[in-house]
Amino acid sequence: MLQTALSNWHQGSGARMVDFAGWSMPIQYSSIVEEHDAVRKGCGLFDIAHMGRIWVSGADAVSFLDHVATNHVAQMKPSQVRYSLVCNESGGILDDVLIYNFETEFLVVVNASNREKILSWFEKHKSGFDVSIDDRTQSTFMLAIQGPQAQTILSSLTDVDLSAMKYYSVQRGGVNGVDALVSRTGYTGEDGFEVIVENDAAVDVWAACVAAGEQHGLKPCGLGCRDTLRLEAAMPLYGHEMDEAVDPVTAGLTFGVKLKKSSFLGHEAIREKAEASDSLPKRIGVVLSGRRIAREGATLLVDSEEVGKVTSGTFSPTLQKSIAMGYIDQKYASPGTMVDVDIRGKREPGEIAALPFYKRS
Repeated sequence: MLQTALSNWHQGSGARMVDFAGWSMPIQYSSIVEEHDAVRKGCGLFDIAHMGRIWVSGADAVSFLDHVATNHVAQMKPSQVRYSLVCNESGGILDDVLIYNFETEFLVVVNASNREKILSWFEKHKSGFDVSIDDRTQSTFMLAIQGPQAQTILSSLTDVDLSAMKYYSVQRGGVNGVDALVSRTGYTGEDGFEVIVENDAAVDVWAACVAAGEQHGLKPCGLGCRDTLRLEAAMPLYGHEMDEAVDPVTAGLTFGVKLKKSSFLGHEAIREKAEASDSLPKRIGVVLSGRRIAREGATLLVDSEEVGKVTSGTFSPTLQKSIAMGYIDQKYASPGTMVDVDIRGKREPGEIAALPFYKRS
């Protein structure tokens, strides 16, 4: 099993470790609710070094990425970060990714479970392009510092002007005295930053964040609360809200697709889906009346008719309600529509809700 540079620190701090996409990762240190609340009210620090970090460079880097990604890479400004999808020729989602523009090279951050698949996909489709593809996942470390106090804490450790950084931007600079990449990105629904450093600097940078955050309520956080946070913010998770059987139109992710581009892999199939969008299922939220949790695969019913499926569910620590995301037939997708959720053979009343469930003020 792969380990991040913080593996010994996690175990020494009492983290509960689990196998996540072939990586030994902390699921929690204290409780998921306590860590979740820290991110919403103060700050949380996450080891996200399991995420794939693939660098693309060369004379044709832009045209290559515009070929394999759905968003418009050629229109990206220097230091900009863009959300995109990588799709197969049928329009099915291979992964959702972030693309970082460093002018002479690009960083593509991919989901841990899809790293090898995306690397193979890039290698398969780079023929005819003057590009180099370099997977630096295992030689670097990545952390996320998220929450209302994240900027205050990280500002004390970096020479990057965080206050001047726009959302979805990236800068090179120093963090705790070492070279780093700092982006204003995250997967929690809160403001925050993600930092990449070389592995040999990981422990010191992490420890510096913990020390600087002590007076601001910072807590190390595991992947458990990362999931409850992203679900409240209605951020889709690969393997749940999307996979190769789901297209970007159905998933409600067309903001990351530029059909006006001349072409990209899956372009025609996605265009056809867009033209037939009124007949496709829709990604929706459900708020359940009780505290029971609707897990992936739970059926959504109206009367006795099966009208959809749950893809993710949890009990929301912020809202103190049981919430879920899923897909439903469009005629039942309006907020306020009442449905039943089949949870292990028993029906639980629920109401279709607008997404996201939570949005920071």
